[in-house]
Formats: sequence, structure tokens, C-alpha cells
Amino acid sequence: MADQVLDVKGLNCPLPILRARKALNALPGGATLQVLATDPGAVRDFEAFCRTTGNQLVASEAQGGVFSFVIRRGG
Repeated sequence: MADQVLDVKGLNCPLPILRARKALNALPGGATLQVLATDPGAVRDFEAFCRTTGNQLVASEAQGGVFSFVIRRGG
């Protein structure tokens, strides 16, 4: 279970990434954030976001048109 859940369903790029960045910045290092999105581009976006920011993409799955990402904050 993630420390915090961020629901960005219905939002398109770049809003899911921007909201996730803001939510992660409010969490302590090592905490996890689950992001729920419906934008199909979010899969590539969150992989790239984690790779470039030092955060870890712990899990990524899709079910019923909803993409779920669990990100562990770096630092």
C-alpha cells in the first residue's frame, strides 16, 4: 500500500506528471506515491520521469483503462 494516492484520471499530459512531481516533493525520501491515470501516454511519461528525477518506478499496471503507477521518492 502506498503512503499517498494521487488520482489524476481524466487529465492529459503534462498535468499527471506535474501533479505527481508536486505530491512527491511533499513526501519524505523513501515514501511511495500511487498515481491513478487514464492518459495512455502516462506509461511512457512516468517511466521517463522516474528515470530522469532519481525516483523509482516500483510498479506499473493497467486495468479497465486506468493506469496505476507506484513511485518511491528518491533521496
